[in-house]
Amino acid sequence: MLDNDEALAEMQRLGARSIPIVSKGDKFVFAQVLQDVVEFLGINDDTGPQLTPTELCERYLSILDKAIAQTRLMPDAHLGKELPDRPRSWLVLMHHLFQIPVAFLDMEDTGETLTYEKLVEAPPADMKTADEIATFGEQVKARFAAWFDKVKNEDFKGKVPTYFGGTTRHEMLERTVWHSTQHVRQVGALLGEVGITPADPVTMTDVQGLPLTDKVWG
Repeated sequence: MLDNDEALAEMQRLGARSIPIVSKGDKFVFAQVLQDVVEFLGINDDTGPQLTPTELCERYLSILDKAIAQTRLMPDAHLGKELPDRPRSWLVLMHHLFQIPVAFLDMEDTGETLTYEKLVEAPPADMKTADEIATFGEQVKARFAAWFDKVKNEDFKGKVPTYFGGTTRHEMLERTVWHSTQHVRQVGALLGEVGITPADPVTMTDVQGLPLTDKVWG
């Protein structure tokens, strides 16, 4: 396995701007959508979403509820801590899990490309407490619920523009859901580190049908 310096140098050589990627020789593909990886590696497998758009949206609303509740539980004294093996603070992680749907909804509303920069946009300088992040999460959830109510009968087979290439609207919705879900699991693990047990944690039932393993980190 490459260490961090070697991995960074290899990414720069290939011209990749973000992770995860899968590479062969001088070619690479962003590993944001499993079907792209399958096609790149020449594997004969169907990796399309298992859940319908409606099922994904309903799942997401539940996940966002759990995210908001868990965020409110986090003591502010721990927000400056960094995650294991990654230069990202606990505060930034909790903001990021709500920024993921913001990037998706902005793409939906404007038709413009979903950018990596939008996805990892830092919290505003005045967002300093867990309660403030949770309030942001409530606003994002309300926006997502309104969007879902408007589009639930629409076609999700068409392509949408993203920084990692064209993918279907259905696949991008699934990615948005599992991406946030994984981070909520991580927030739950961080709460456990400070002796707090969420009343309604993310369970394997919440993960069922999403392309996630049982690993919370890595």
